[in-house]
Amino acid sequence: MMSDRKAELERKKAKLQAIREEKERRRREKEQKDVEEATVRASGADKDQRKEIDAMLSSLGVAPVSDVLSSLTSASSLTPEQSANATPDASLQPSSINSAQSSGRRKNRELTIVSVAHTNIPPKEPVVYSKQTQTIQTTHTSHDGLSTSSSAYTIYSSCSTTTPTHSCSAGYFETDWWRPRKGGSAPNYLSHAFDYYDEYNLNPGLEWEDEFTVLTFDDGQAEDEENSLPHMDGFQSKLPPGILPHGLPQVKEVQPAVTQVEQEKQKEKPRKEVRELSEEEKQMIILSEDFQRFLDRTSRIVERALGESVDIYTDYAGTMDGEDGMDEKSHQRLWLNRSFICERWSRNRCVTSMDWSPQFPELLAASYNNNDDTPNDPDGVCLIWNTKFKKTTPEFIFHCQSPVMSTTFARFHPNLILGGTYSGQIVLWDNRVQKRTPIQRTPLSATAHTHPVYCLSVVGTQNAHNLISISTDGKLCSWSLDMLSQPQEALELHTKQSKAIAATCLAFPHGDVNNFVMGSEDGTVYSACRHGSRAGLTETYEGHQGPVTGISAHAVQGGIDFSHLFLTSSIDWTIKLWSLKENKPLYSFEHNGDYIYDVAWSPTHPALFAAVDDSGRLDLWNLNQDTEVPAASVVVDGCPALNRVSWTPSGLHVTVGDDTGKIWVYDVAEHLAHPRIDEWNKFLYTQQDLKNNKADEELDKLNLSSGPSSLTSMTSISSVPLR
Repeated sequence: MMSDRKAELERKKAKLQAIREEKERRRREKEQKDVEEATVRASGADKDQRKEIDAMLSSLGVAPVSDVLSSLTSASSLTPEQSANATPDASLQPSSINSAQSSGRRKNRELTIVSVAHTNIPPKEPVVYSKQTQTIQTTHTSHDGLSTSSSAYTIYSSCSTTTPTHSCSAGYFETDWWRPRKGGSAPNYLSHAFDYYDEYNLNPGLEWEDEFTVLTFDDGQAEDEENSLPHMDGFQSKLPPGILPHGLPQVKEVQPAVTQVEQEKQKEKPRKEVRELSEEEKQMIILSEDFQRFLDRTSRIVERALGESVDIYTDYAGTMDGEDGMDEKSHQRLWLNRSFICERWSRNRCVTSMDWSPQFPELLAASYNNNDDTPNDPDGVCLIWNTKFKKTTPEFIFHCQSPVMSTTFARFHPNLILGGTYSGQIVLWDNRVQKRTPIQRTPLSATAHTHPVYCLSVVGTQNAHNLISISTDGKLCSWSLDMLSQPQEALELHTKQSKAIAATCLAFPHGDVNNFVMGSEDGTVYSACRHGSRAGLTETYEGHQGPVTGISAHAVQGGIDFSHLFLTSSIDWTIKLWSLKENKPLYSFEHNGDYIYDVAWSPTHPALFAAVDDSGRLDLWNLNQDTEVPAASVVVDGCPALNRVSWTPSGLHVTVGDDTGKIWVYDVAEHLAHPRIDEWNKFLYTQQDLKNNKADEELDKLNLSSGPSSLTSMTSISSVPLR
């Protein structure tokens, strides 16, 4: 059994050995074959290269290398007698050699004239390479037995020069035992280390001690020697051309040769002419969407820049003649800043509403009625004005086919502007689209509005907001800005006698999205609710004797909540202060002598509001100072009828719109616009005083209405003796 296994192992070993030998044989054969192929390729490449060299030499009039080699070979094969009798020129010509071997007679060579090429090589600039190191040195004894002393530092300088060694005042020290010397010997392990430098030593006549000299700091000639090195070309002159002293080849960038003919051609080369565009191509570019967008953007920017006026003589120290003007201005409470009017789109159009952008406080949206003088123009116009720049044209222009009676910014969409029209449609403009017409509009159907829409407001939060609109037929609609094809909710606002309410103005109390107040054409103010069991009208506030033209809810936040207060204006020449908690006005302001078209609370001061009337008068009322006369008043130039009033979000400016299409911006003094800390408490006391005065007035009215009977009863009571 064991013998069989051993025999099996032996067979396997023999088989494995045979396989290895076969592989080794194949490898050797493959290597040999590769060597042969490489030799063939090399010989073929050499032949091609030789042919190219022979052709170049022949073109220059020089005998080819192959002819010279063959002649040399034939010359060496001649007998001494033949070589002695043959001339040098004849011996170098392969034809003469062959003829001598074959026939034994010589033929005369025909001489030809050959042009000799001259090459001028410019002298090479001297290049010096030096390397210095510092080592600590002490007193040493040289191999010659001489004692030498030097300074603490020694500089070994490698200089490419053939200057004799005695020019550098130095010697060999104990530390130089490793340096190879003339006729000296070095250890075996160092001899190989210097083979590299011996191999690249371009001047074998120079040894190490000729190349490297020792310079010390106390040697006065060191600096002179170093400065004189660039002028010594003894060693450099022995180097072949193009080789630097340190043994590296010198590489220069060679510019391509340009002949004079080529230079003249480049000068005569015609310049590329700019092709003139045809009228059709110009029109196509002008009408393209990209060009329109570019022109709209850049023209707006350039217009802003040109409209700016900077006073470079502004004196911030306040020592110039402007002090009197500043003092005079400091006593004013209301003064004109600027005005906006567009001759093309707003001239002779009545301003119907104004609204400020929540995202960009400098942008003002204003809607306009139709212009009877231009029947071919669109009836409705909405312009976006920029109060930040001194430009006189609107930032954006929008229009539609029906007069725009109300407008508002989409609070959570800075690019969208909404408008309510006289036809009952709600239109939506987008300033990102290169078009002035609405991108969406509500249908004129029974599901939406079919009467003029004077009331428009966006309420809610970023994630849940709606557009609320009320038309003069008493219909309230709630819209989603994503879909204006049909309202999400609709509510009919009717009185108890089923009479439709002709709404003229709308206001939501601060922080409330469900309850609102609105004015009507019959002079009554209503409070209503959108949702819940009490949806519809909830309260009636009677007090005005004419249509209510404007309404404003208190929106200033502070330590005391006044969100239940609101103001109304009317054609009956009065402004009334109301509270949602009472259906009778708290106070009636009767200072004006004409129709009052609008009223608005200040967004920053709790007791300040503005009002405008038909005589062109703008009044600012501060209830904490006086309730009988306004705190500041101004009459607009030309006394136009002022239809709308609005505050900037900062409360420092108030804007008014008139019936000629012009918007006036007035600055409000800071001491009047900015409230003090105690303004909320003062306004609470003012409100209480107004209530007390109202109670006294009602008591007086009751006393007057009772007449003499009340007085006789009081006297009879007084005549009865007290028990």
